[in-house]
Amino acid sequence: MATEATFTVPPDQFPLGTVFSQLPTVTVELERLIPAQDVVIPYFWVRGTEVDDIESAFTEHPGVQGIRLVDSVEDEYLLRVEWGLDYDDVLTILAETEVPLIEATGTHKQWTFEVRGDDRSDVADFQRRCRELDIPITLTELHALTPVETETEAVLTDTQQEALVLAYERGYFESPREVTLEALGEELGISQQAVGSRLRGGINNVLGSTLSALTAHS
Repeated sequence: MATEATFTVPPDQFPLGTVFSQLPTVTVELERLIPAQDVVIPYFWVRGTEVDDIESAFTEHPGVQGIRLVDSVEDEYLLRVEWGLDYDDVLTILAETEVPLIEATGTHKQWTFEVRGDDRSDVADFQRRCRELDIPITLTELHALTPVETETEAVLTDTQQEALVLAYERGYFESPREVTLEALGEELGISQQAVGSRLRGGINNVLGSTLSALTAHS
């Protein structure tokens, strides 16, 4: 049975964690992508700061060959990373074991990775491989997807679903919008940047799942 797991990793145990020494208040979020042997997630967001040269905030790391700014809006930056493929980290192990990544977020406290395996053994293989390479991951949550979960629920994290439902109920998707991100954030008890991040991630996951299903049936 398909199984979802959440792992945490110390902030300095993932290549992009070098940013926290320069910008300890930022949040880093990786774009979702089903990994393959020759494809590792190339895009990520940095949120919660305003700097003139965001690339320079990432100090040299053997797991990163280069980082380039793609776009920026206020205190949000979209960057593209070229990974050092000879360096073993969580993403390379996900690609090696072909375990899809649902969500990955980093703060100065820790990195959190949510993954999904076709069955529990896939998650166990990923965990075992990380330990073989001395990657200090900690399993914090593990559960099987049950038949009562819809396809949409399966691709959404709990926080993404909560934000999407509230935004829909409050009229955020109406034209014109009937509520602001700031108001949604106040109701959820988080920043407007965090609300925007959850909405974007949830919409991206739902669209990815829906379009994949349409392609499979076409």
